[in-house]
Amino acid sequence: MTASSQYLTCAGRELHYMDWSPQGPRVRGTVIAWHGLARTGRDMDDLAAHLAARGWRVLCPDTVGRGLSQWAVSPKNEYCLAFYARLACDLLEQLNVQQCHWVGTSMGGAIGMVGASGYFEPELKKRIRSLVLNDNAPQLAQPAIERIKAYAGQPPAFATVAELEAFFRTAYKPYGFLTDAQWRHLSETSTRRLPDGRVTPHYDPAIVGQFIHYPDDYLLWHHYDALHIPVLLLRGAESDLVLRDTGAQMQTRGPGARGQLQWVEVPGCGHAPALNVPEQLELVSGFIDAVEAPAT
Repeated sequence: MTASSQYLTCAGRELHYMDWSPQGPRVRGTVIAWHGLARTGRDMDDLAAHLAARGWRVLCPDTVGRGLSQWAVSPKNEYCLAFYARLACDLLEQLNVQQCHWVGTSMGGAIGMVGASGYFEPELKKRIRSLVLNDNAPQLAQPAIERIKAYAGQPPAFATVAELEAFFRTAYKPYGFLTDAQWRHLSETSTRRLPDGRVTPHYDPAIVGQFIHYPDDYLLWHHYDALHIPVLLLRGAESDLVLRDTGAQMQTRGPGARGQLQWVEVPGCGHAPALNVPEQLELVSGFIDAVEAPAT
């Protein structure tokens, strides 16, 4: 497999993405792997490598305001799910991706949900064949949202990368098991240096304005109810963001009511499973394989 760093102008903004291509002449299709709120597409490296080894092309974007993508010119108008769906639609259009499977962690799952519903971008609905919601749901627990706003809105700065890594190890402890090498990778792929020489997480602090300007942006039952594709809900067993009661509601509505929802509790994780260990990776690839099976 090969991974390349690429840039495209989408919705008027420069978007960075990692393009993981399988080796060999046969490509099974495309998977979009989209990261969480204050993270970057490099969080998906382990998943992308796993899927690429099984014949999938995997695209892992940095959302505008994160990683190596351009920051918003108009934060109020661009840091919201409607604009993120527009970015995704433009990305798929330019890369001529007619059909894809979507794996989204947290915010990335919400983008996939609104994309697959077609509410903001009808063209996306035609292109998304299945959806993996990694600790994301159409309703999120408000106390957990407040917790995320508190740390994401005021990112700390440190003199050294080692200190920043220590912060990440604490803030993202709910991700579950990561090796020392994986913690170092997470830190180095989500660090930027400030003008004063200190280091800080690699995102625009203004991204949390989404919760102020669009307080119901993550209340997505109408999008979920409109889905007619297979959905896999991976809930961190200790998640404070996706409650079990919400998962139970999902089983009675939308894809759940149509027998298209699979719900798996991921042990040893809160918000959100890191998708970095064999058991989690196999859950995702197995789900996609099952979706593909009727067409083979």
